[in-house]
Amino acid sequence: MKRSPSRAAALIFVAAALFFAIVLSLPIAAADGNRTPLPDAIFTAVSAVTVTGLTTLDTATHWSFFGQAMILLAIQIGGLGIVTIALLLARAVTRHLGLGDKVFVQQSLGTSRLGEVGSLLRTVVLTTLAIEAALVAVLIPRFVMIEDNWWEGVWHGLFYGISSFNNAGFVSHAGGLGQFDGDYWILTPIMIGVFVGSFGFPVYLTLIQHKWNRKRWTLHTKLTLGTTTLLLIAGAVAWGAMEWGNERSIEHLSIPDKLFHALFASTMMRSGGFAITDTSESNPITLLMTDALMFVGGGSASTAGGIKVVTLAVLFLAIVAEARGDRRVMISGRTIPDGTLRLAISVTFLGATLVLVATGLIMMVSDEPLDRILFEVISAFATCGLSVGLSEELHPAGKYVLSLLMLAGRIGPIGLAAALALKQRNVLYSLPEERPIIG
Repeated sequence: MKRSPSRAAALIFVAAALFFAIVLSLPIAAADGNRTPLPDAIFTAVSAVTVTGLTTLDTATHWSFFGQAMILLAIQIGGLGIVTIALLLARAVTRHLGLGDKVFVQQSLGTSRLGEVGSLLRTVVLTTLAIEAALVAVLIPRFVMIEDNWWEGVWHGLFYGISSFNNAGFVSHAGGLGQFDGDYWILTPIMIGVFVGSFGFPVYLTLIQHKWNRKRWTLHTKLTLGTTTLLLIAGAVAWGAMEWGNERSIEHLSIPDKLFHALFASTMMRSGGFAITDTSESNPITLLMTDALMFVGGGSASTAGGIKVVTLAVLFLAIVAEARGDRRVMISGRTIPDGTLRLAISVTFLGATLVLVATGLIMMVSDEPLDRILFEVISAFATCGLSVGLSEELHPAGKYVLSLLMLAGRIGPIGLAAALALKQRNVLYSLPEERPIIG
């Protein structure tokens, strides 16, 4: 019997998380030389492998250099693993589809060389390492200037370069990035790294092949870049408007600094997980808006989480088509197949169900208000990493729930999409149509 590709992906992530959990539980991984409690070791390992960024322990103070190095290795393996698994799942899908469907999948991925797995994988890995190297090269000089020792500057530059591009959200400074508020040399590369890292490898392949010739871009690339930019701008405007007069966050800042904070927050709330203001001090309406953007996440086959921006775009286009009375969903001279719409609905429903179930389970072991629990749960599902401080306060049972949710949030959309795409039934008959009443 053939092993399901989605099941294989799940096993790979679980095995990696267990390995790093064992390593992080060793005395050598902790700064004080004692064993880290198992729930915290598992939580940190899962958060790193799924490139989430939620933590129950302060990364800078609790973990030794060895422990931090293992976390960074888990982030890098997790980030590359996500891309690799997505590529292999896409390859598995095309082996089970007909010629017409294979052409469609190949066009969606932005390449005509889907059969050349090794070549594609090499391109993706080299692109990833090249972008990370560029970020590290920009960050290291600044950290060397402000740290006491040059090797600490090199380490922090390496850590943030990898963590930002992989949308991991882990920080190697006690207290996070808030201490660098106003230091654009550090914050801007991190923000750019998160933004670019959320595109996904199909977009990279299209841009490598066709550069900025937009007419030759795939529909997936157009939808990803267009929706990502729209959400970035809308999120920045909304966050800035909601927090402008909040004395606990940005009220005291100058207008240019407020605008930068809004843009930084908008970039991070869709999967980056870095923060330069205390998220728990945000207004309730800001947290609700952040919930929505975290749930959407970033690009398909990227290190970003959520239901993905193209899923949102397809659902929105379907609503517009229905409002206009169009029988087909069309955009940019292309028709989106009905199967893609059904897949978008399935992924969204799965995500909402996971969030609902996890929220209920956390409420059973925590007396915290619903808005805090919901925020932490959505952040875990969307592998975002923004936190209101609930993760570190939870009972071990709650930490296990969030750990499982991070794994499910990372594996779920990819695995579900692959599993549904692989299931092709040839029905040789049709039944009479009858429309149930909707709404």
